[in-house]
Amino acid sequence: MKKFIETLKNCWKVEDLRQRLLITILFTAIYRFGSFVVLPGINPALLEKLQSQTAGGLMSLLDMFSGGAFSHASIFALGIMPYISASIVMQLLAVAVPYFQKMQREGESGHKKINWYTRVLTVVILLFQAPSYLMNLKMQASGALATGVDWTTFMIPATIILAAGSMFILWLGERITDKGVGNGISLIIMIGIIARLPQAFIQEVSSRFTAITSGGLVMFIVELIILYAVVCASILLVQGTRKVPVQYAKRVVGNKQYGGARQYIPLKLFAANVMPIIFAQALMFIPLAIVQYSTDNTSSVLQSLMNTKSLAYNLVYVVLIILFTYFYTAITLNPTQMAEDMKRNNGFIPGVKPGKDTADYIDSVMSRITGPGSLFIAFIAVMPALVGFLNVQDAFGQFFGGTSLLILVGVVIDTLQQIESHLMMRHYDGLLNSGHTRGNGGVAAY
Repeated sequence: MKKFIETLKNCWKVEDLRQRLLITILFTAIYRFGSFVVLPGINPALLEKLQSQTAGGLMSLLDMFSGGAFSHASIFALGIMPYISASIVMQLLAVAVPYFQKMQREGESGHKKINWYTRVLTVVILLFQAPSYLMNLKMQASGALATGVDWTTFMIPATIILAAGSMFILWLGERITDKGVGNGISLIIMIGIIARLPQAFIQEVSSRFTAITSGGLVMFIVELIILYAVVCASILLVQGTRKVPVQYAKRVVGNKQYGGARQYIPLKLFAANVMPIIFAQALMFIPLAIVQYSTDNTSSVLQSLMNTKSLAYNLVYVVLIILFTYFYTAITLNPTQMAEDMKRNNGFIPGVKPGKDTADYIDSVMSRITGPGSLFIAFIAVMPALVGFLNVQDAFGQFFGGTSLLILVGVVIDTLQQIESHLMMRHYDGLLNSGHTRGNGGVAAY
């Protein structure tokens, strides 16, 4: 504890780091304040049906990523997810469309163009998502609108406000990235997730000590042990890498020798990050959309696919996660390009011929580590359903796995890495007593 307090003092001593931490806290506070600002004309006291809709199931995921703004009809109700969706689409286009492939290879100018296209696509997505959200709001809480205001008239300004709210969150995230600590977009997502933790924890404690068959203190301690084990496993998953040795040829220029050093290519066990879970969750929303716009009676198959604790839902969920893990890893890591870059820089893997053999070797290594990684990701993803058999409350059970836990672990590690790099540059000790957080990647920077 003394070491930790000393490290906090060191963080405050470094002026640049102190300013960055204060800016990060200020901008995240602005984001949380905006999450409680309700759309003009909506009475928040009449949103009980909307809040009950997001109390469990798939809709609760949307509310979790928005920090509760979705269920409170806030101006930030759509959160940062439209930008995440646009980023995913642009990543896929950069693989499938030659125009965007060329743009991605243009360096800084190409990345600026891609960022501009991503923002335009975000606005387009918002213009579709905002009316959809307002239509759902009308169905769930039509009486919440102020008397004398027509829903048709209300839709236009409310759509503009929701779209502007999401773009303002994007601006806050970029400012945190530039002037604060950590990746701003990822931090905003993490803050939205953590915002629900205190309430979920209190509900879980209350349920354990009030219900007769809940198990009381013993079961609550068992829960905390399981949660600790899952968090440790997630840290290992995020930090795990397979180092492929690369030897660079020696070159003698005059009296100096260049090259000859051995380096490593860190192939991450968790190369796909949280994207497979996000893709799988997006597809699992399809049954919900079918039921929402269907007038017939809901079939038993659709009902089971809408229940996050059912066997059918989790089996389909696991299969989708495994498939998307292989898919996303394949489109983000190009062994042929890696082999060409290595050959161009006079590098080679010891015992492997440059060119096609090197590409095949990297591809085989990735295939071997992606399989166990995908199974591990799938296990983490279904943990909220598994702990449900221990009578864990749904709100608290979401922190046992899935996208929320992986994002929390990844963002915390990435932020600690940046703070530690600032401290090490000023010759201060890092944040941990033993072992540094630097050297391994964290969660994907959105």
